[in-house]
Amino acid sequence: MSLEVVFLGTAGSIPTPKRSLPAVLIKRKGEQIMFDCGESVQRQMITAGLGFHRKMKIFVTHMHGDHVLGLPGLIQTMALLDRREKLEVYGPPGIRKFMESIRETVQFALTFPIEIREVEEAGAICEEKEYSVQAVWSNHVIPGLAYALVEAPRPGKFYPEKAKALGVPEGPLWGRLQHGKKVKLENGKVVKPEMVMGPPRPGRKIVYTGDTKPFNELAKFAANADLLIHDATLDDELAERAEEDGHSTPSQAAKTAKEAKAKKLVLTHISARYKDASTLLKQAKKIFKNTVVAEDFLKMEIPLLDQ
Repeated sequence: MSLEVVFLGTAGSIPTPKRSLPAVLIKRKGEQIMFDCGESVQRQMITAGLGFHRKMKIFVTHMHGDHVLGLPGLIQTMALLDRREKLEVYGPPGIRKFMESIRETVQFALTFPIEIREVEEAGAICEEKEYSVQAVWSNHVIPGLAYALVEAPRPGKFYPEKAKALGVPEGPLWGRLQHGKKVKLENGKVVKPEMVMGPPRPGRKIVYTGDTKPFNELAKFAANADLLIHDATLDDELAERAEEDGHSTPSQAAKTAKEAKAKKLVLTHISARYKDASTLLKQAKKIFKNTVVAEDFLKMEIPLLDQ
């Protein structure tokens, strides 16, 4: 099952000629799940070949303008394109008032319902059949959230040779076993799924920190993530400035990735001072080798691992 991460905006605070403001979109089974919504995000979506009519959820990390000011333009573009599908927006306290003020002050006809959910407590804030979105409070200069998309465990691997050895004929009974249901054979023998299948296999996990300084809970929150997308606004030489502004450095992000045993680290929210981000990459790779620096329109396919 395909799961693709598209980096629509990778700058911090202000855009540059090569970097738009923060927005990361995950494509999963026809649904689009966006983390943060920087200005001009709809243009980035058009350039990336993404549609405006699919099922969609948006998770805002905090109420700084570079993370939330794309919402008015995106909503208006969707309305102009006659979107009908409901849009779900999640965020910290303040997101509801912000969204309502858009409706009250910007004159356009809304063609679709918007469901706004303010996050009051950490934990599972969105639970679907095949995945959940978890949240934890981050360590920025204003209240903010880090998010994790966590897929539900998948059934274990099916072993046809075991089924055959137990006398289960190939066909519908195999399907029932693979869906976790026991079957009864003509001779009265009952075969249970665990007799022909391996242990449940974990789904994929993608963690997005938003703007944050390091904090104790983050490594646990990001434990075993397939992909950790981490704030790395300023390089290690500017660690004191990063601390003051509520951001992280590449080495701090890499230490978290290493402690969390993440499979891959992506640095984002890059300050406009860096026309070349190679310095940031080198600093992180000294600690965590499987690191890349995000660029606008970078796409990553996150594979399912059979165990």
